[in-house]
Amino acid sequence: MAQDVPRYGIIPARYGSTRFPGKPLADLLGRPLFQHVYERACLARDPADPAVPLLRRVVLATDDERIARAAEAAGVPWLMTSSEHASGTDRVCEAARLLGVEQEAVVVNIQGDEPALDPRMLGELTAPFVDPAVRVSTLAGAISPERAEARDQVKVVMAANGDALYFSRAPVPGSKNAAETDRDRFLGHVGLYAFRMEALEAFVALPPSRLERLEGLEQLRLLENGIPIRVVMTARRSRGVDTPEDLEAVRALLRQEQLYRR
Repeated sequence: MAQDVPRYGIIPARYGSTRFPGKPLADLLGRPLFQHVYERACLARDPADPAVPLLRRVVLATDDERIARAAEAAGVPWLMTSSEHASGTDRVCEAARLLGVEQEAVVVNIQGDEPALDPRMLGELTAPFVDPAVRVSTLAGAISPERAEARDQVKVVMAANGDALYFSRAPVPGSKNAAETDRDRFLGHVGLYAFRMEALEAFVALPPSRLERLEGLEQLRLLENGIPIRVVMTARRSRGVDTPEDLEAVRALLRQEQLYRR
């Protein structure tokens, strides 16, 4: 059966970046980085009917004329959004409003620096929305205790029903027993989100929360305000680009293989 909930993909892409200015325009095998993300997202298919695209529309949301011109040249649909947004989620919400997204529809925030995105992850991410009670979803996968110690790796703890209990940069859950050998207790958060439009608008209307500020994790704003996040387990992996060095690593990766066909 084809999907019955409209799904939209929005790729936020701003020019300014502390570590990598102009990142969306970085050349990656002859195309700007954002174009790889767009093309990967367009490959996503409805798991129930592979003939049907998963996403009704995929658009780039930017704040910069240089990115807009490059998108136009590449044939990538784009929207101009405010340069004042505090986060990519705010930009995604503005773009969704400009598109006239329905309140019950699902909006996927597709990070603009994930050129090695496996399109099947978008199907996993949006699968929970067959349940009308689900308002927000994200992905997680098992990680090693060694990786859990890294502060750049966000961890998530789940409830029995699959909803997130907490996200942290600390290695959670901790262990009372220093000799604990349960190597499967850590779940690494994968920073893809899908929102029902009403939940996305509720999120951006809320002020930053206490735990959000402490951890530097905006998803905690949802949990502190009683908006549940459904966590979907995935075994798939991607590779983001935060620095020019990351770009070199992804360039080598894409030369070697197409991740979404593994």
